Amino acid sequence: MSELEEKIAGEITISENPGEVIKKWREMFEVSQTRLAERMEVSPSVISDYEKGRRKPGATLVRNIVESLIAIDEERGGEVIDRFSRPGREGILSIGEFGEGVPLKEIIDEVEGEPIYEGRLDHEIYGYTVIDSIKAILSMRSFDYLSLYGWSTERILFFKGVEHGRSPLVAIRSTPLTPAAVCYIQPKKVDKLSTKLAEKEGVPLLKTDFEVQRLIKILEKRS
Repeated sequence: MSELEEKIAGEITISENPGEVIKKWREMFEVSQTRLAERMEVSPSVISDYEKGRRKPGATLVRNIVESLIAIDEERGGEVIDRFSRPGREGILSIGEFGEGVPLKEIIDEVEGEPIYEGRLDHEIYGYTVIDSIKAILSMRSFDYLSLYGWSTERILFFKGVEHGRSPLVAIRSTPLTPAAVCYIQPKKVDKLSTKLAEKEGVPLLKTDFEVQRLIKILEKRS
């Protein structure tokens, strides 16, 4: 398997809702249920059943789905694969994966995170990404934001250089992937629209007064 295939398969496998992840990746590759079913030589209703959670995918099925999405994209010229191969990473200050699931609340406590919109905090995460908001806006295309998610969307995204708090959440809404939580590093101000966007996406929103390098050192010890 390629790195991209491993990334997709791993994300589906560890997700609490694998059907939703399958659907997100299928839509990201702009492949219809019918086209995917044809490639896999199954009925479109089978794909629908997995995406809606009526069936639980096993390892063989996950591998078939991933390989089929990659093959379809390659037949079209490999545009999606190419975008993942050359993501704009200038705005990423640090990114890491955890060897095993870590309670989100544990990470929040370590960085003294203060809830802005609490949402759901009772699950485990598998990684983190620290982003310079200004550099990300200037250097990343909308599709490049997918590189923020590393090997799993079950991660917390930290944003430095936040003015009002809107831009990071708007960027998140521009992709079919959603992080486990978002935390602003020493934000100047977080307006009500930011809170509404977080609530709409169902993403816990927090802030921390830690210096960015101190925060990165804490996170890197975990990865």
